[in-house]
Amino acid sequence: MSLQPDDSDLDQLARTLDAAHVFHSWSAQGVKSALTIAGGKGVRVWDHAGRDYLDFSSQLVNTNIGHQHPVVVEAIREQASLLTTIAPSTVNLARGEAAKRIAGRAPEGFEKVFFTNGGADANENAIRLARLYTGRDKILSTYRSYHGNTGAAIVSTGDWRRVPNEFARGHVHFFGPYLYRSEFWAETPEQESERALRHLRRVIESEGPASIAAILLETIPGTAGILLPPPGYLEGVRELATEHGILLILDEVMAGFGRTGEWFAFDAYDVRPDLITFAKGVNSGYIPVGGVVIDDPIAHAFDERVFPGGLTYSGHPLAMASIVATQDAMESEGIVANAKRVGAEAIAPGLAGLAAKHDVIGEVRGTGVFHAMELVADRASRAPLPAADMARIKGALVERGLLPFVQDNRIHVVPPCVVTDADVAEALAIYDDVLATAL
Repeated sequence: MSLQPDDSDLDQLARTLDAAHVFHSWSAQGVKSALTIAGGKGVRVWDHAGRDYLDFSSQLVNTNIGHQHPVVVEAIREQASLLTTIAPSTVNLARGEAAKRIAGRAPEGFEKVFFTNGGADANENAIRLARLYTGRDKILSTYRSYHGNTGAAIVSTGDWRRVPNEFARGHVHFFGPYLYRSEFWAETPEQESERALRHLRRVIESEGPASIAAILLETIPGTAGILLPPPGYLEGVRELATEHGILLILDEVMAGFGRTGEWFAFDAYDVRPDLITFAKGVNSGYIPVGGVVIDDPIAHAFDERVFPGGLTYSGHPLAMASIVATQDAMESEGIVANAKRVGAEAIAPGLAGLAAKHDVIGEVRGTGVFHAMELVADRASRAPLPAADMARIKGALVERGLLPFVQDNRIHVVPPCVVTDADVAEALAIYDDVLATAL
């Protein structure tokens, strides 16, 4: 008789240890999850007992290249055998190669990359750079946004999570465009864009342009609802920023590196930021990493002046190796193009078909592998579907073998960029079944 635990025992052991010792983020600690993940491959994950799940959350919208991509895993293994860690003040080949690849995806004139440990401190340091470069203090950001859980990043965030964490100074919020729930009584995308820009102009004028260091925007707000900017909006923000000597920071942490079917989400718009923040998809989260891509004039301002910031693990060799491998594999395997094609040919029409069939879907929107279904209790009033109903839907999706990304009254359809048409068809069938029966 074997003394080794069987697979179901390992799932239970994992849950027991988790309940006893792990303090979870954004959670009441008394609420325990029964979902255990032991392994994964591509767009699927499974528990110790072998139960399989189709991952249409990409975990936290970060596994763009899919789970356990062999090229990236091997690159991490090779780097670990060579050098596992080194101080950021040293020169390291993997770091230089990673920075070269990232800068190569940015517009001309972005040559330098400052590496961080994730998206939150990428935004934190972009804010610091903007303040130091301009000599101004205020940061403008939208109410419907998420920029991370560190000091300035969480206060730049617009949703409820900033309220118990407002310990940073100099942050001002405004309303961005969201036609489905317009703050501006707009009826068309063009009206929404024009009126949202007028609102932003008035906020800038009221706050005092000379006091504003930067406008911080997610190119496409992700956690807030996958809100595609209407025609002319990003270009208009750029014009306002330029007019008043304000820097434009585009947060590409969630939207960047293939998620929208572009290398950077802003590639689909006629806009050039001053600072670009990234994380998540740059290496699919295999090793924690993030960073800021810096416009040359800002970078050169610190050629002789000390930049007062740094991180022990900035440019960590294992993370750098994973970036190089991820970027090269995404290019050689056509993964960004796949995300764009699958989004246009499979996800978008599939979700439109579900919306035509289920009255609970108020709107579908998105691009690439970055879509959302907004669920409503009533289509006429657009009242959001209550939290209890969303919880039932989420539970039913998991029970049917699909890991969803559920936020407020929305299901975000955000599979890895390597997703196939067959995977999408499987997910659509599960969504269809659950929306027809769970309520």
